[in-house]
Amino acid sequence: MRDFGGQSSTTPLNAMLGAGSVFEGKLHFEGQVRIDGTFTGEITTTDLLVIGEGAKVSATINCGSVEIKGDITGNVNASDSIVLRATARVQADIYSPSLVVDKGAVFEGNTRMTSGARDLVTVASGDRRERHKKNKGAAFGRELVPSGRSALEASPNGHGDEGGEHPTE
Repeated sequence: MRDFGGQSSTTPLNAMLGAGSVFEGKLHFEGQVRIDGTFTGEITTTDLLVIGEGAKVSATINCGSVEIKGDITGNVNASDSIVLRATARVQADIYSPSLVVDKGAVFEGNTRMTSGARDLVTVASGDRRERHKKNKGAAFGRELVPSGRSALEASPNGHGDEGGEHPTE
C-alpha cells in the first residue's frame, strides 16, 4: 500500500496549497501534492493527491491515488486507490479499483470499483458539483425502487408518482 504523506512519509512533497489559501482553476502535476486550503476546478495527475483535514475541494479529480481527510464535492477517478479517512466528508461519484473508508468518514455518492477506472468517468454539465449547488440544503439520499433506480427515474411520467409498472432494464 502507498504511503499517503503522513509524518513519516519518505515521498517528496512537490507542492502544497496551505490552509487559508484559495485557488480556482486547473491543477496538473507529477509527484505528491497536498491541499489544505480551498480549491475549485480540475485536478489531474498520475501520482498521489492528499486532501488535508481542513481542505474544501469542489473539483473533478483524475489521479493515481488520493487520500481524503477534508471536504470534497465533485467526481473522483483514481487509477490506483482512494482512501477516505475518519474526518473526510465526500459528496462525489468515485471510481477506483481500491477503496478504503475509515470509520467516521461520510460518503454520499456513487462508487464503482473496477480496474481501468480511469476510462469510466466522463464529466457532463450535470456532474455532482452542479447538482450540489442546485440542491443546497436538500436532504441526502433518494428513494429507490426494486430496479435499483430512484423513484423519479423509474416512474413513467418522471415525477415519482405511483402507478404503472416499473420499467425493466
